[in-house]
Amino acid sequence: MIVRTWSARATGDGSKKYISHFRRKVLPQLQRIRGYRGALLLRRGENEEVEVQVLTFWNSMAAIRQFAGTDPGRAVVEDEAKAVLQDFDSRVTHSQVVLDTRNSPRV
Repeated sequence: MIVRTWSARATGDGSKKYISHFRRKVLPQLQRIRGYRGALLLRRGENEEVEVQVLTFWNSMAAIRQFAGTDPGRAVVEDEAKAVLQDFDSRVTHSQVVLDTRNSPRV
């Protein structure tokens, strides 16, 4: 599994609007792609200084290309998102998951 990581900066209000945009517009797009495995949205900070981090999970780089196009390292940021963010990464990172304990039974 591959994790695609991207981050942005916004005001508190802007971060709420971005999260809403992600739920309404981005998530339905992602859910239609074979090989998409889920997402985490992380938020850090308050009021005027908030960082939003998006982690999406994928089966393969081929699946990521269905979302990102021929340059999988390019961030996909729609105009609606750009309008509510103060700053955002233009590139993403991809990491191979080597251990995932989220669904492991506890001992």
